[in-house]
Amino acid sequence: MKPARITLTVYSRAYCHLCDVMITGLRELQARFRFHLMVVDVDADPALERRYGEQVPVLAHGERELCHYFLERDAVTAYLSKFR
Repeated sequence: MKPARITLTVYSRAYCHLCDVMITGLRELQARFRFHLMVVDVDADPALERRYGEQVPVLAHGERELCHYFLERDAVTAYLSKFR
């Protein structure tokens, strides 16, 4: 039986170089791990803009924030390994 696919969310904004780098790194991790990637523009939602402000990009699984600004590849890999 295949493990369930989880959804990771990147809270980002347009024209954010750090966001683009994090998303690219996560796409690379999708070759090893089974997860769906959702990208949410914080500027499209005033509540998200207030919550995250200049903290983007933020990688989250549900309410759990996994990393900010940069993809912490080792930490995310360890986290995703729990779902294999």
